[in-house]
Order: sequence, then structure tokens, then C-alpha cells
Amino acid sequence: MTDFQQRLDKAIERGQRASDARARAEAQRALNEQELRRLHTQYRLQLADHIDQCLQQVARRLPGFQFEPVVSERGWGAAVSRDDLELAPRHRPTTRFSRFEVIIRPMTEAYVLEIVAKATVRNKELFNRTHYQRLGEADLTSFTELIDLWVLEFAERYAAKS
Repeated sequence: MTDFQQRLDKAIERGQRASDARARAEAQRALNEQELRRLHTQYRLQLADHIDQCLQQVARRLPGFQFEPVVSERGWGAAVSRDDLELAPRHRPTTRFSRFEVIIRPMTEAYVLEIVAKATVRNKELFNRTHYQRLGEADLTSFTELIDLWVLEFAERYAAKS
């Protein structure tokens, strides 16, 4: 066997090993991606349940609020809202809108768990917040505590303006 043939055989072997390594890496990445999707679904279900429970309590404790589950291309969660009609002498009737919504965003290529909260009290935006963590590092306790804080802040601010 000539020197060239030996180098050619070694080059072919290196190429095959590189191809095998690339295929293994892609298979591992697909497995990790599948695991991250499963994790996102698990977290989404747990957080959506917590959001539902919190906002249903708001609807029960603050008369006039209507609870609605949110399932859309924007995400999953829930909202409470109400319209108030103000009648004042010598003024046109005015509608005052209040709404609080918390949703979990769909998973993206960034592989993060993300929640978004929007609050409006009597036609004025109270807040529009986002919180996220990488899926592999996500701490559900911090998410549920943050949801609780946002719900409490909305309820307090609404009650103060009523």
C-alpha cells in the first residue's frame, strides 16, 4: 500500500467518524429539545392552574368581575374584567374598563418559560410585565410567588380606585 493510499484511508475514516459524531450530536440535541418541550408543557399546566385559581378568587371577591380562561396564539392563562358605567349630572355617561390578564407564552427557540401580566384599572394601564427564566433553570416557586404578588397588587389598586 502506498503512502497516499494510507493517507486516503485515514482521511475517509476521519470523515466517517466526524459524520457519526455529528449524527450523535443531532440525536442528542433532538432528545434535549423534546425534553425541554415536555418540561415547558408540564410547567405551563401547573402555572395555568395556579393562575386560574387566583383569578377566580379575584372574580368572587370583587363583585362585577367576570372570569375568562385564555387560550390563544399568545399563550395560556386567564383574565378577569369588568365594565363600569359612570353617570354624573351634566356629563355624558362614561365607561370605565378594568382588566387583569396573566398568560404563559408558548415555547420559543430561546427555550424559556415566560409569563406576561397586563393590568388596567378604570381605563388606566396599571402595569404590563414580563418574567422569564431558561427552562432548564426555571423555578416554579418564584413564578407562583410573582403571580400572587401581581394579583394582589391588581386587587389592591382596583379596590383603592373604586
